[in-house]
Amino acid sequence: MNSEPSGIIFDIKKYAIHDGPGIRTTVFFKGCPMFCWWCHNPEGLWSAPKIIYDFKRCLGCCDCVQACPEGVISATPAGMSTDHRRCKGCGVCADVCPAGARQVTERRVTVSQLVETIKEDVILYDASGGGVTFSGGEPLLQADFLIEVLKACARCDIHRVVDTSGYAQRSIIEAAARETDLFLFDLKLIDARRHEKFTGVPNKIILDNLTFLNHLGADITIRIPLIPGINDDDDNLLEICNFLYPFDSIREVHILPYHDYQKNKYSKLGIPYRADPIAAPKQERISAFVKQFEQTGFRVSLGG
Repeated sequence: MNSEPSGIIFDIKKYAIHDGPGIRTTVFFKGCPMFCWWCHNPEGLWSAPKIIYDFKRCLGCCDCVQACPEGVISATPAGMSTDHRRCKGCGVCADVCPAGARQVTERRVTVSQLVETIKEDVILYDASGGGVTFSGGEPLLQADFLIEVLKACARCDIHRVVDTSGYAQRSIIEAAARETDLFLFDLKLIDARRHEKFTGVPNKIILDNLTFLNHLGADITIRIPLIPGINDDDDNLLEICNFLYPFDSIREVHILPYHDYQKNKYSKLGIPYRADPIAAPKQERISAFVKQFEQTGFRVSLGG
């Protein structure tokens, strides 16, 4: 007999108000096929477990050094150093850390376990027009698990949003569309060369999938992260507007101005932050993007 489907998540955020309509529960899936320079959730980039180390909490007791079965942790004047190339993310160091300075970034859940957590706030969803949002990472990377959770939420009459980069096989996009009430579709760059440079993947499949979702009549909100020096130029603005103009399934466009609040996560994970030292976009650039999309005929909002 087959066991219940399960998936790997790294966080559940309750009372979310920027991940779709109303009050929502946002579930963050592990794993992503892209590696955007400015990624806000680097702990979700890998399907494999990752250990977060907060040196400010570290007591210097060296329990983790003694416990690590791979011998990849060593004590230094700056705190505990981990050879991340050899670390297998087993979590033994996190288990023995008395101060909680080391944490595993993922956990495996079954469909029923996750849905029970989502259902805890159904009264808030009903009162606010909210529901559940699946984000990441890239939720479509765990498509079989995601589809089963979407179906289970439908049986509970819970509104379902999928926040996606669109980088997935067409068959997965089609299957998800049958079980999704609203897509939050990230769109970053139209120029293929620049897209691959700053995200690690080409964008043809993304643009093709967005066109396909529009053809299906899916409800779509476009999300555009506004990153100075990467995608805030006039050429990219006009290219995105021209690409989206013929679409009739787009509910609205969300402009997400860049910030570096996530920078500390990279330090804890021991990986470089490639968007450093990009600053927040200036108000005139934000206004220019908003004005252009409004003139193209889209409803626009900032940061959500």
